[in-house]
Amino acid sequence: MTARLLPAWTADDGAHRAADLFGATFGAAPEGVWSAPGRVNLIGEHTDYNGGLCLPVALPHRTFVALRPREDRTVRLVSAQESGTRSVSLDDVGPGTVEGWPAYVVGVAWALVAEGLASRDRAVGFDVAVDSCVPYGAGLSSSAALESAVAIALDDVWGLGLGADDAGRSRLAAACVRAENEVAGAPTGGMDQSASLRAQERHALLLDCRDGGTRQLPFDLAPVGLELLVIDTRAPHALVDGQYAERRDSCEAAARQLGVATLREVTDLQGALSALDDPVVRRRVRHVVTEIERVARFAELLQGGPLDAERVAGLGALMAGSHVSMRDDYEISCAELDLAVDTATAVGAHGARMTGGGFGGSAIALLPAGSADRVAREVTDAFAAAGFARPAFLLSPASAPAAAVSATSG
Repeated sequence: MTARLLPAWTADDGAHRAADLFGATFGAAPEGVWSAPGRVNLIGEHTDYNGGLCLPVALPHRTFVALRPREDRTVRLVSAQESGTRSVSLDDVGPGTVEGWPAYVVGVAWALVAEGLASRDRAVGFDVAVDSCVPYGAGLSSSAALESAVAIALDDVWGLGLGADDAGRSRLAAACVRAENEVAGAPTGGMDQSASLRAQERHALLLDCRDGGTRQLPFDLAPVGLELLVIDTRAPHALVDGQYAERRDSCEAAARQLGVATLREVTDLQGALSALDDPVVRRRVRHVVTEIERVARFAELLQGGPLDAERVAGLGALMAGSHVSMRDDYEISCAELDLAVDTATAVGAHGARMTGGGFGGSAIALLPAGSADRVAREVTDAFAAAGFARPAFLLSPASAPAAAVSATSG
């Protein structure tokens, strides 16, 4: 069975799509268009809210927002991926007050004020049109891409000046996390927003979630004969159904029982496991602690020299170990993810693992260059034989962070 790789839009195409939707909806031109990428995490799952390490890259697939400020406190919203037009007053925004996708937009505006990054006088309303080629529900951070695109747009039109350097972008990312946690009600960590706002082209972002520190690690696959395939299993994926929150609550309870601020502080894994009575909690802790170790080893391999056969084999082994840990200890995989990983590995991937929050979503496979189409066909055939929905695929060279696509001085 044939399989098609989902292309990323060019900057011009995405900008025109968003600007055309804006004009058709609001009868005027936007002040500008901004975009932000989804992300795929190479390794380090469910470590962010445990103060750990993770290693995402920005996707070439991006969310585009066309935006124009208003003179009042109203926000009008339209999305090519949703029906209808919504209107929200910024005066009515707060935890639990906005339903659906607009929460990820107006939540950012609210959080910028709540974080002290924008004054209420600057925080005027705006009209916004959204279009995106980041797959929804695939575990590729479509929500963080939306938040980050809005954040970088408001940074410009409100004149905040935070997008010019990494320190400012770190503050924007923190506001986006607060928007997602408190207004949208999704208890995620900070990896997704940091990747969308702070990752760099041809690099992976080593993010230390304990102190927010970052390092840009070389991850330019094409010159060394590699490519990264993302497999969207199309299995249902949601982070607000309680499963994600249950994992986070278990980790925080374990940290309290162990007398540490986060599980990052656990240095004696066996001692920690022996101090915990609940076998489920022990498995959760084992995943987090060993996953942080795998991220550190993965980073060492990327930094240690060219990706020769030995280093690539090491990366693949770490990816495989990560998937087993997520499947067995953290219990966030599913039949579709396991089949995608097993099939890709069997037909030549150097390594494969599920990525993202789990319970559906996507897997990644590190492949020899030029083999993505063949691996995608094999996975598609395996899914058909198992009676699963047809998967989708995209290639993920490490790409650029959130930025203006086109803007005029206002």
